[in-house]
Amino acid sequence: MSELNFERKHAEDLQRLRGFRLLDDDFMSKVFEDKECAQFLLQIILNRKDLDVRKVHAQHDVKNLQGRSIRLDIIAVDINGRVYNIEIQRSDRGASIKRARYNSSLLDANVTEPSDAFENLAETYVVFITENDVLKAGLPIYHIERTVNETGVMFGDEAHIIYVNSQIKDGTELGKLMHDFSCTDAKDMHYKILADRVRYFKEDAKGVETMCRAMEDMRKEAAAEQLLKTLRNLMKNLGWTAEQAMTAMGVSESEKSILIKRI
Repeated sequence: MSELNFERKHAEDLQRLRGFRLLDDDFMSKVFEDKECAQFLLQIILNRKDLDVRKVHAQHDVKNLQGRSIRLDIIAVDINGRVYNIEIQRSDRGASIKRARYNSSLLDANVTEPSDAFENLAETYVVFITENDVLKAGLPIYHIERTVNETGVMFGDEAHIIYVNSQIKDGTELGKLMHDFSCTDAKDMHYKILADRVRYFKEDAKGVETMCRAMEDMRKEAAAEQLLKTLRNLMKNLGWTAEQAMTAMGVSESEKSILIKRI
């Protein structure tokens, strides 16, 4: 990349960074990879002040049994072994009911070891924070649990799905949190712990540099995903091997070794 193009891209990144909100998943992932911020978020959403997060992973890749990969925004684990997947979804389609079911199943498949007893399966939470009221009942939060139809009794499988509607920004703790998720400027936010983290990535030199690197990585990842999509289409429609498809597309040897692991 020429110096002129680099400067132009950098200026575009800085402009984009200024407009980021916590409702933007890439920015949200950086903010909440901080353990204390993730803990604060979950404490409010679950209304549990005793929740203690032990570790957090941002932009976490998981695969199903067929090898299909999906990137989850945030994975957190608390001191009791409960596992939380927190997702930002600005598109209603991205927060569909079956997407929630799929994420829940991936958590189960990826937090167990072959020798684990089913009774020891971790309790899981899939949390969608949505820009729109996806379930359309006008509520600030929705808790989805399995029940036995004939008795109305909770099934008790410890697999929980929660939708948080960011449209409701009232005076409750959750409403203030959703207000903060819509802010582009840290000074307008209610919660200091989040404002400080947002300010770091938008105003501190090291934080800004970190975000600019992350945006460059996002561009590279997006390009790689598009390349993978094209390769898979060639393999499916023409019956080519991965090697034939990559050769036809002029993929370099160094790129081949990386892509072959993801096809």
